[in-house]
Amino acid sequence: MNFARFPRIRLGHLPTPLEPMPRLTKALGGPEIWIKRDDCTGLSTGGNKTRKLEFLMAEAKAQGADIVLTQGATQSNHARQTAAAAAKLGMDCHILLEDRTGIEDPNYKLNGNVLLDRLHGATMEHRPAGLDMNAELEKVAQRFRDEGRNAYAIPGGGSNPTGALGYALCALELLNQLTETGLAVDHIVHATGSAGTQAGLVTGLSALNAQIPVLGIGVRAPKPKQEENVFNLACATAEKLGCAGVVKREDVVANCDYVGEGYGIPAESTLEAIDLFARTDGILLDPVYSAKGGAGLIDLIRKGHFGKEERVVFLHTGGAIGLTAYTKALGVI
Repeated sequence: MNFARFPRIRLGHLPTPLEPMPRLTKALGGPEIWIKRDDCTGLSTGGNKTRKLEFLMAEAKAQGADIVLTQGATQSNHARQTAAAAAKLGMDCHILLEDRTGIEDPNYKLNGNVLLDRLHGATMEHRPAGLDMNAELEKVAQRFRDEGRNAYAIPGGGSNPTGALGYALCALELLNQLTETGLAVDHIVHATGSAGTQAGLVTGLSALNAQIPVLGIGVRAPKPKQEENVFNLACATAEKLGCAGVVKREDVVANCDYVGEGYGIPAESTLEAIDLFARTDGILLDPVYSAKGGAGLIDLIRKGHFGKEERVVFLHTGGAIGLTAYTKALGVI
């Protein structure tokens, strides 16, 4: 995989740390848990979207864009990092926010990621739940083009083959870290939503013949749909990288048992994961993505899904700033 063939702008603090979680491991009685700290990518409090934006924003610049647009739910981590990347590169940013949860708490609608969107100078407009948001995004992008702007539209989550390059490259980064530290890893677990993180990881690991299974803990779609989305994007990413066919259908596995009532609505298991990660190893999870991934990891360990002598890497996708928008759910107020 020759990533130098693709335009890239360095936005993140990479490589991100790979750290042991001894107290969480002890609390759960094994397996040995490590954490890949993609909450430490640095761009506007960090998160997994930074890796994708390194390739997406470079493509936008190469196409001469003067404004980037994207879409996501109200508390979108991706929107916040896109706004920050645009600010850093001197570009305008416009965001479509979907009322995906129906939460009316002013703290949810104005704090957290939304506050940072505004601080980074992004303009925004809102949409009700249930629309084809990428289609809405394209309509708005065309509106800007009709006004004479060179608009570059980034799909939700930055999840297209260009964005997924970021996590194919992350697979190489992680394998280098494992090699340097002499760690043999049995599983990688992370939260999966718009599909780009898992698709990129699976593509990179498959191309490198790493033989480490990836388990995505779904945060929105049912298992069949989530796996279909990830597989299709992984195949497109592999084709872009010049290694078409390297990803097999059995390489894509999602567990969507921890979504709860819906996207962005914390379940009891979500809140437990936030509490347990924070109180053991001082790690902050977010209520939408990483805590649902953490909830899946915790429950599957308790159910014996992973052997006690195995080693698991939990990839932290970031988003802790979102905690400030969920104070009611967290029992803070």
